[in-house]
Amino acid sequence: ASLSLPVRSKALLVTMTEYLLSCFDFLTLQSLSGSPSLFKKLEMAPIDPILGTTQAFNADTDPRKINLGVGAYRTEEGKPFVLQVVRDAEKEILTELGTSVNKEYSTIDGPAELKVLTQKLVFGDRSEAVASNRIASVQALSGTGSLRVAAEFIKTYMKPEAHEIWISDPTWGNHPTIFKKAGLNVKVYPYYDPATKGFKFESMMKALKEDASEGAMVLLHACAHNPTGVDPTEEQWNQIAKVMKERRLVPLMDSAYQGYASGSLDKDAFAVRLFVSMGFEMYMCQSFAKNLGLYGERIGMLHVVCENARDAQAVLSQLKMVVRPMYSSPPIHGALLVKKILGTPLMLNAWKVELSSMADRVLEVRSLLRAGLEKKGTPGTWNHITDQIGMFSFTGLSPEMCERLISEHHIYLLKSGRISLAGLNKGNI
Repeated sequence: ASLSLPVRSKALLVTMTEYLLSCFDFLTLQSLSGSPSLFKKLEMAPIDPILGTTQAFNADTDPRKINLGVGAYRTEEGKPFVLQVVRDAEKEILTELGTSVNKEYSTIDGPAELKVLTQKLVFGDRSEAVASNRIASVQALSGTGSLRVAAEFIKTYMKPEAHEIWISDPTWGNHPTIFKKAGLNVKVYPYYDPATKGFKFESMMKALKEDASEGAMVLLHACAHNPTGVDPTEEQWNQIAKVMKERRLVPLMDSAYQGYASGSLDKDAFAVRLFVSMGFEMYMCQSFAKNLGLYGERIGMLHVVCENARDAQAVLSQLKMVVRPMYSSPPIHGALLVKKILGTPLMLNAWKVELSSMADRVLEVRSLLRAGLEKKGTPGTWNHITDQIGMFSFTGLSPEMCERLISEHHIYLLKSGRISLAGLNKGNI
């Protein structure tokens, strides 16, 4: 219609149109800016206590600072440690790249060879359960991932009584969160006695006998209890297993420190093998973060010990149904490293030697710390430092004491009083 108008009128019409469009743009922007943000009501999540300790340590510029919060092995010089056997395995894998090794997807459950090797490591070379093919195994994202897959499987496929899970007081901070996220009903059994800085064995037994429902799950630390470092004796393990058998309680074992606690892979697998020998059907969550130093590779396994091979096949098929929509398939590099080390006799023996030396260094630090505290006449008793086992010590320090160590002395630890002994050495102790 504007074609029949005079030039001046056309120009006016164009100007009015542009003005009108600009008004629409302004009104639209005003409307959008006035609408609430999608994330306006989202609050900041609390900082993870362990990761938060590391962040505070990293921000501290004092040269005297010491990090006793992180659960990772350190050398005598306080540096992160890559095992020599891992370096050697990396070199071999690199030479195989493009031939027997590639970057294709792994299977949903991980390599078959990895399953057998890791089963034998934790259950024993002569394990009847391994030989009978009655263990269903899937590779998982380290210990956390294996716990999460187990919890999801239990919630989805197991009877309602198994949805009740008992965990120790205290336990690793992520345990209750993992199980609650899967919809399990988390309950707590007594474990640590602050007065003696030792094991509340009778109280734990009472809870298992009287409080836990028949058919419920019980989370057990296979060795080197985190965070306390307090483990049952072999006789106490036998009594725990006996009660659980009588009450039809189902073990879910978390094994993050095999070989790291005592220096012996077999000694640290005592509890696991005991329960299997007593005929338990059970879950075993296995991590290689600590004992192989593969923290960032996120390599672990979930093993489910079943009554027979047929049941194991059925369990495996359903475990894969849990994994597929969760992360589809596991990462391959950590699996390649563990396969190479466990499957090569010379490397396996070399690992055992390195692992023993790592455990010995932590044991030495325990002795030095206790001796130093006692020599200074520090109030209280300190025998618990050497009575406990593994990477951590539950010192018995109060939150106020821990805060003072952090703020005045630049010694970073958890407010629970847990310290990682791997952060100590002869230069800073």
